[in-house]
Amino acid sequence: MIRPSLHDLNAFVTVATRRSFRRAADDLGTAPSTLSHAMRALEERLGVRLLNRTTRSVAPTEAGFELLGRLQPVIAGLDEALDAVQSFSGNISGTVRINAPRLAATLLVRDTLPAMSERYPDVVVDLVVEGKLIDIVAAGFDAGVRLVDSIPKDMIALPFASAVSFICVASPAYLECFGEPATPDDLKRHRCIGHRLPSGKLYRWEFERAGQTLTLDLNSSLILDDEELMVDASINGLGIAYVASPAADPALQDGRLRRILLAWTPASEKIGIYYAGHRAVPPPLRAFLDVVKARRLE
Repeated sequence: MIRPSLHDLNAFVTVATRRSFRRAADDLGTAPSTLSHAMRALEERLGVRLLNRTTRSVAPTEAGFELLGRLQPVIAGLDEALDAVQSFSGNISGTVRINAPRLAATLLVRDTLPAMSERYPDVVVDLVVEGKLIDIVAAGFDAGVRLVDSIPKDMIALPFASAVSFICVASPAYLECFGEPATPDDLKRHRCIGHRLPSGKLYRWEFERAGQTLTLDLNSSLILDDEELMVDASINGLGIAYVASPAADPALQDGRLRRILLAWTPASEKIGIYYAGHRAVPPPLRAFLDVVKARRLE
C-alpha cells in the first residue's frame, strides 16, 4: 500500500472535524470539489470508507472515527514542533484569532494592535466581535477577551487594559429638561436606555455605595444591543444610559455627556485575555500576549 501524504491526512482531519467539505475547504484554502476528490482517493488507497456523505452533511464512519482519533494528536504534535522552532528564525508569522465583545475589540484596535503591527508585521490578527460568551477552543480561536469574572476557570487569563467601571450618563440637554436623579431609585421616573444582552435578557443596572449594593430592573423607553448606540442615543437626549466607562469617555471629555450618580458607582471590573493552558502556545499568540504585557508596563 502506498502511504498517504501528510497533506491528505491533514485534509481528512479537517473534513472530519468540520463535518463539511465547504468549511474544511475554506480552512485549507482549496475548493470543496478538490477536497472531495482527494478524500475519495484516500479511501480508495486505504481500501476503507472513512466518510459518510449526504447532500447536506459529512460524518466519519466507524473507521473514520478510529483514524481521526489517532491522527489528531499526531498532527497537533507536528504543529507544536514546527511552532517551537519558528521563534528561532527571528521572524514570527502566522495568524492569531481573537474573540472579543465590541468594547474590548475597540480597546484592542485603539491601544494594542498598532504596537502589534509595528513589532510583528508578519502576524495576521483575525479579530471577531462576539457578544456571546463562547467556547473559544471549540470555535477555533486562539484567545478571547472578557470580563475576568466571566472567564472559564480552566483558562489562563492575562490582565488587559485598565479595569472598567459601569456608569450612568446623560446629555446636558436631557438633564436640563428632566432634572438629575439623586439616587438610583429616582431612575424609575426617568427615560432609561436598556441594554439587551446576546442571551436576550436585559442587563440589570447595578449600584454600590458605602458597602450597600442595589440592583434595578428598569422599564426602558429604548432598548439597544450595542453600547456605542446606547452612547449615541444618550448624546441625542433619548435618555440615561448605563454603560462601561470606555464607551462613554470621548463624549464625557468633550461635554456631550455628563456622569450622574457618581456616588453610587459600583466597583470597577477587570478585563482579561484568556487562552487554553493545556496546549503549547503558538508563536503568533505568544507574540500577541507579549505585546499586551508590554503595553501594560508602559
